[in-house]
Amino acid sequence: MTGKKHIALFSLGDAQHLYVSGCKSEVLNAGSPELDKSPPFPKVRNSLEAGDDLLTPALWFHTVISEEFVVGENSFQKHLPWERYDTTDTCGNRDPVATSRAVQILDRALKTLAELPEEYRDFYTCQMVSHIQDKAYSKRIKKRTKFSKKLKINKTQLKYLKTVTSINI
Repeated sequence: MTGKKHIALFSLGDAQHLYVSGCKSEVLNAGSPELDKSPPFPKVRNSLEAGDDLLTPALWFHTVISEEFVVGENSFQKHLPWERYDTTDTCGNRDPVATSRAVQILDRALKTLAELPEEYRDFYTCQMVSHIQDKAYSKRIKKRTKFSKKLKINKTQLKYLKTVTSINI
């Protein structure tokens, strides 16, 4: 590597506080987070200079800010058994096959929801998000994700309720 850059790393447990973009590990606005939208998030910071190496743990989000022109090398490592990856993925930078299939299924579900009027789409989207959080998150992530226990609804549903009703929740 040549040049100097700053790297911030975020564990999976920090994901609900990040501005995660799509299915990649890119983190938006990490240098100047919008604190009114998301609480401050913990991060591991490191500066790299010419000749330095950094191993980013698998499934960690990261962002890089370069102070000057930088030339660096990036490589990925496969951590799951090889049969979980696409056979054409020689570099290890594609999602596991099951993840790709799940995203395709989700895209089809979203296309189906788009057929509904907006209020219905919003309502059922909130239900689906809650269902995914309930069924797919591990216990470790569920502990870190704040749900509205009193009403048994999540933040997205609460936000929706506030926009479609005149009551103050």
